[in-house]
Amino acid sequence: MLTEQGVLRASILITFVVAAFGIVFGLLSGSFSIAFDGVFALADAAMTTVALGVSALIVKSAQSDALSGKLRNRFTMGFWHLEPMVLGLNGTILIMVAIYALINAILSIQGGGRELEFGYAILYAATTLVVCLGMAFFDWRANRKIESDFLKLDIHSWLMSGAISAALLIAFLIGYGVEGTRYDWMTPYIDPAVLAIISVAIIPIPIGTVRQAVADMLLLTPADLKEHVDQVARDTVQRHGFLTYRAYVAKVGRAKQIEIYFIVARNGAARRLEEWDKIRDEIGEAIGDESYNRWLTIAFTTDSEWAE
Repeated sequence: MLTEQGVLRASILITFVVAAFGIVFGLLSGSFSIAFDGVFALADAAMTTVALGVSALIVKSAQSDALSGKLRNRFTMGFWHLEPMVLGLNGTILIMVAIYALINAILSIQGGGRELEFGYAILYAATTLVVCLGMAFFDWRANRKIESDFLKLDIHSWLMSGAISAALLIAFLIGYGVEGTRYDWMTPYIDPAVLAIISVAIIPIPIGTVRQAVADMLLLTPADLKEHVDQVARDTVQRHGFLTYRAYVAKVGRAKQIEIYFIVARNGAARRLEEWDKIRDEIGEAIGDESYNRWLTIAFTTDSEWAE
């Protein structure tokens, strides 16, 4: 269970249950905000399912016999590039759903609000709040060892859903308390008002994930990783008497793609291939993070044009 795929499967199952629960109680209570919570959860579950598939492909691509020959031949560079695509799409969908809900909330307020059954609404909000916080804590504990971007996004999604449920619970309790009082006129506006507030709060949250996903898809170089690779390359140049080097670094989802070209002197002393391999091993150890998520290419040449 405490693997990335296992945690995502559990999250998907619970999310679908919460989504169905929200849609049903949204219809029973007449609350668009509850129905939106259910639709939000449904969209999140669909994208988490896609994330699970991508995660499984990335892990299997590191195993020599886990993928079919046809699939491996078509994706010889691996599946890491799919991860930022999924993360970016997930974040974008959550933003668009929240914008749609905000527009509907404003239209509802302009139309005089809507009546709802506060008893059903309070029961739903309290139940989902407990579930969301429980799943966020479960994901967080698991991800302390797994360190997955997919699970980080899933934690954010559960926290967002929990924040929605908490806001709904507070609003519905207020609405239930003012029913039959001189403030009873407020009750039709409670549902669209809380929906508008929640939507405005949700919209900025996935922006960071979308920004990072776009950076990964554009192969932007992480400054800290480039500095580390440059330091290792400079030390190697000095230690072995090379002329210079060229380093190319990118982060694609969980993968680090590193290419280093060392320019050596023409007519230099000959070295056996085993010696060059030993230098590569030294560089690889100095760079660190030797796992299936590191794509490291090291080349030696006397022609600098090969390194450009």
